[in-house]
Amino acid sequence: MDRVRVRFAPSPTGHLHVGGARTVLFNWLFARHHGGTFVLRIEDTDVERSTEASVDAIIDSIKWLGLDWDEGPIVGGRYGPYFQSERLETYREYADRLLSTGHAYPCYCTPEELEEARKAALGRGQSVGYSGRCRHLSPEERRAFEAEGRKPALRFRVDEGETVVRDLIRGEVRFENRFIDDFVILKSDGYPTYNFAAVVDDTLMEISHIIRGDEHLPNTPKQIMIYRALGFDLPKFAHVSMILGPDRTKLSKRHGATSIAQYREDGYMPDALVNYLVLLGWAYDATQQIFSREELIEKFTLEKVSKNPAVFDPDKLLWMNGHYLRATDVKILASLAVEHLARAGLVPAAPDEREMARIEKIVGLLKERMRTVKDVVALGDFFFTEGVSYDAEAFEKFLARDYVPEALREIRRRLGALGEFTAAEVERVLRGYAAEVGRKAGDVIHPVRVAVTGRAASPGLFEVLELLGKDVTCSRLDAVLAKLSTGG
Repeated sequence: MDRVRVRFAPSPTGHLHVGGARTVLFNWLFARHHGGTFVLRIEDTDVERSTEASVDAIIDSIKWLGLDWDEGPIVGGRYGPYFQSERLETYREYADRLLSTGHAYPCYCTPEELEEARKAALGRGQSVGYSGRCRHLSPEERRAFEAEGRKPALRFRVDEGETVVRDLIRGEVRFENRFIDDFVILKSDGYPTYNFAAVVDDTLMEISHIIRGDEHLPNTPKQIMIYRALGFDLPKFAHVSMILGPDRTKLSKRHGATSIAQYREDGYMPDALVNYLVLLGWAYDATQQIFSREELIEKFTLEKVSKNPAVFDPDKLLWMNGHYLRATDVKILASLAVEHLARAGLVPAAPDEREMARIEKIVGLLKERMRTVKDVVALGDFFFTEGVSYDAEAFEKFLARDYVPEALREIRRRLGALGEFTAAEVERVLRGYAAEVGRKAGDVIHPVRVAVTGRAASPGLFEVLELLGKDVTCSRLDAVLAKLSTGG
């Protein structure tokens, strides 16, 4: 294969969402697989909606996913600038070339006139596309419009016939030109439209393959027309299928978190998200689901990308995230957990060494039960609070039994007398008491668990009590005994 150069070119009007993240990933993997170049370009010509905050958010999300770019913002490159707003003179130059060769013409129609024409066409039951009103203006008519102070946009002149898109994923897709209006390439404010700027930039940046979502497929014949009118070579196109929600409608916010920033905030692991996103439309074989970065780079090809829509399954992502979470070193996991614990007000934003060591032990206990890093709050908040709030159902099920007050009083006495408060010693006390009074160990362990954690489920109780320590454990037993003595 010739030199591979691919790009991701987001419009900075919001956060990076799942569909865009998959496009970044496919381009990055394709470049890395072929030893090529991955370019990041910011298409910020939508002046009203583009923001610097969105640029930062998109870049932060790409970095968080662990993906890098060879050229673009921050890193630079020989084909810059990589912000379209800094390339306006270049677009003007190529627009003038199309104007001089008759492939484009000035359009003086105002937005109001275009809207009126649209409504009139609707009223007649006709197509609502551009009528071609300015296509054949005489020089005198143009001068008259300019004398009124009208600033023209530039429209591309669409010829008769058909345009064929040869797509690496979808095969040959044919478009009849009669259904494509003369489209604007340069707005009256001097800013280019997407279809025009993308062609100019992709050519000047020597992009070899354009891998993007299939929502851009209808734009492709327009872009091919521009390529040909300017005498540019065509890149290779690959349009990946749309992503559907579990109900098989287009993925949107109503299906839950769709921005990468939200998944990060919700405690997902970047490696899990990368692994899951690549499976939305690509499969190496019928069985393998878990891939390392190195495996993905080695195995990713466009030949294995499906043209059928991919279905986003939140449960599968959660399962995959749990897999990656459990495979993560506990020190790394604890450092990630701090952000969520701090946000919940349970620990300082920068815990000292002693507190950090304790957090690592707690995370080590909770790790097998966590599916997201954020779960550390819901599963382990009782480790960080002075008292506990009791789950009503658990309280009624395990603490309302008639033998419980006496059992907890005796267990509290024995635990308080321990010189060494370890999991092994705690287990000896609880099991020993249960054996003495002729009860199953669970009949003692479950009430103690609810008393000290507030809930019916937790990691191993003996290890939990060791981490809580003797003082906290006894204090919580005293508190529940007081509550039981007053009728709960």
